Amino acid sequence: MNSSYIILIIISAVGLIGFLTYYFNRKNVIIRTLSKIPNKPTSSLKTNELSKVSGKALHVTEPLLAPYTRRKCVFYQIKIQQKVRRGKNSHWKTIVQEERFQDFFVDTNGDFVIIKPSDHPRNYICHLVKDSNQSSSTFNDPTPKFIALLKRYNINSETFFGFNKRLRYEEGIIEIGERITVAGIAKWKTLSEPLPEYPYSKIATLESDNKQKLIITDLPEVSQNRRKR
Repeated sequence: MNSSYIILIIISAVGLIGFLTYYFNRKNVIIRTLSKIPNKPTSSLKTNELSKVSGKALHVTEPLLAPYTRRKCVFYQIKIQQKVRRGKNSHWKTIVQEERFQDFFVDTNGDFVIIKPSDHPRNYICHLVKDSNQSSSTFNDPTPKFIALLKRYNINSETFFGFNKRLRYEEGIIEIGERITVAGIAKWKTLSEPLPEYPYSKIATLESDNKQKLIITDLPEVSQNRRKR
């Protein structure tokens, strides 16, 4: 076979792999899926219909605190990675990957929708913008705040010889009051107890079913307004 054809096949294969990786990554799948679901006001939600709402995230109970920034939130994702070397090659190894969440409201102009993510079984897919990052390396000392975070996860910031490890940290959260978008199967629930500042006996919820998981994101591309920080 002509060497030029072999090169063309290799280039085409690499290009196809790159395209498929981009097309099917979680962020782009979420953007495409949400773009096909109409955004509805809470009052227009119909039972058992796949629906999407955008609004401010509010806590139901005492909110979580993000591990590094200590911001109040209802959902966070963090990742800590270390650069490791094998022979002549090196790569980033994930040493901590943590995700925590709680039930929360989406406030759509004064109407509430309650969202209840679950891990067992997992009933959602989620993509959060990673808006807080930290790193350290040989000539880049970690901040005291970053060191304190690493200690909470039993990670030493230095090697045996006292050099800084190459570490990086990323954090994404749903902050209290942040604008988010959630999609799921609409239901209306009767409240057993009244909610503060919510005078109605029923409340809307978005849920998962056997075919459809909850979709949760703070991506500004799928929200009507960008977040304000």
